[in-house]
Amino acid sequence: MPRSEYSAARWWRGGWCALWLVIASPLAAEDSLVEVRGAITADGQPTAARLYVRSTEGKWFLADSLAADSPAVPYERQRSETVVEIHTAVPAEGFRVRLPPGDYEFLAERGKEFFPASQHVQVAADGTPRVELELRRWIDMSRLGWYSGDTHVHRAVDEIRLPMLADDLNVAFPLTYWVTEAHESPVKAAKSVRNSPGNVPIEVTPRHIIYPLNTEYELFTYGGRRHTLGAVFVINHKQPLELGAPRVVPIAEEARRQGALLDLDKHTWPWTPMIVPIMKVDLFELANNHIWRTEFLFRDWTIDTLPDDWDVEIDAAGGWTERGWIDFGFKTYYAFLNCGFDMQPTGGTATGVHPVPLGFGRVYVQIDGELTFDKWVAGLKAGRSFVTTGPMLTVEFDGKPAGTRFSIDDKTSLRPRVTGLAVSATPLDRIEILVNGEVVEAIEPANERLPNGSYHSPIDARVALDGSGWIVVRCFQPRDQGRFFYAHTAPAHYELPASPLKPKRRDVRYFLKRVEEEIARNRDVLTAAELAEFETARAIYAELLQRAE
Repeated sequence: MPRSEYSAARWWRGGWCALWLVIASPLAAEDSLVEVRGAITADGQPTAARLYVRSTEGKWFLADSLAADSPAVPYERQRSETVVEIHTAVPAEGFRVRLPPGDYEFLAERGKEFFPASQHVQVAADGTPRVELELRRWIDMSRLGWYSGDTHVHRAVDEIRLPMLADDLNVAFPLTYWVTEAHESPVKAAKSVRNSPGNVPIEVTPRHIIYPLNTEYELFTYGGRRHTLGAVFVINHKQPLELGAPRVVPIAEEARRQGALLDLDKHTWPWTPMIVPIMKVDLFELANNHIWRTEFLFRDWTIDTLPDDWDVEIDAAGGWTERGWIDFGFKTYYAFLNCGFDMQPTGGTATGVHPVPLGFGRVYVQIDGELTFDKWVAGLKAGRSFVTTGPMLTVEFDGKPAGTRFSIDDKTSLRPRVTGLAVSATPLDRIEILVNGEVVEAIEPANERLPNGSYHSPIDARVALDGSGWIVVRCFQPRDQGRFFYAHTAPAHYELPASPLKPKRRDVRYFLKRVEEEIARNRDVLTAAELAEFETARAIYAELLQRAE
């Protein structure tokens, strides 16, 4: 039976969504289908890409490869009539798709650095035109020393090889071990791989690298009963982990011993305010797995974590808007930084679970020379990076990259200069410089259009610091229906010993309140040793509150 129309049913339980994709009856008999062939090129050369095929009636179709030794990789996730991600990663050798006669839209995309290409095709019973989709590059980040990564991937190693090429993602971290039950060992977890994938980076090409040994702790049950704690990733470890959670401190210690990084996932999990200071988490997903190419869905999930005084947008029903969800993530990150918790931004999609392509939200890391996995991870850890869902944002702080720590002797030198460039496929509407989480400079984007079709907006500003602090830059690119793409740099830190950074009382009270709520919720569930980690976090926030302003 040919690939044909897809429909979906959704089953919703307790904020977690399970999905059954249903293959509908073929729209036409096998002998009435017409084979449409095509190719995708980028700057005149055949290329792998992500292909969407949709009829004018709104039905989605999946393509096949023209090369027997390079099979296409279909991806199908649908959460509602409008929350849909159905595409095919097709190789450079070309594609084919069998369709009933009718009108169709073919759309090709390839990561962030190319303009999409589309073609309207009328399929007739007596023949059809060949589909030729030409992608045009609007920026080449690797030529500038920047390479992209997705640190949250829920697809098998072999399944993401072609999608990495199709979305031009340079580094990927499939979570080959996935724990969902308390005290479960990753090596025995039901969702983990059965055999260790090894700890050697896998080169799909010299510029597309998979690191196969990564673990997610995402706890939904405790003692066989539903009891959500949260999620944290251990990426780039060297041997399979055997420790269950909770407790989390032994996991963090083992991760450090193996040279791994700890990635926060989302900011609203119940245990998040505890694990940040207790585990000393390295990474914060500023582009997290609820931010998709398709429309925003999770309007009620963890809405009870939203404080009343943080000025975050909600919808008429009291749930998240996409804008509010992103803003709350930003503000939570800023609050952690102000508390002295040094985390670098990253991007992760959870592709494989959610309706989102690989690398839709990604982190770009700046490295010197040719790409190697070790150099990329070192740059990620150091914060030589920016996160994006669309635009590119290359910024320096007093001539140094993001992630730099400046030691300042006196206040007279606290006038940092911020320079750089925001580049986008369509015009930006805002560029903002923030100091300690507050917008101190709003720059009107120049949006100078270059011959290749991209829009360039230079950045050159001086900002004032009253004492120790950190600086970030972010920009926003409008998209359809009031939505937006964005980019956000890692922070640069300025440290004046005589005037240390002070946390904000409002922020510390929020984290302390959440930890205390978790202590009460978990008192009759966790063991004394497990609960003690929350108590330690409470003491940390209580001490921070004493010197907050």
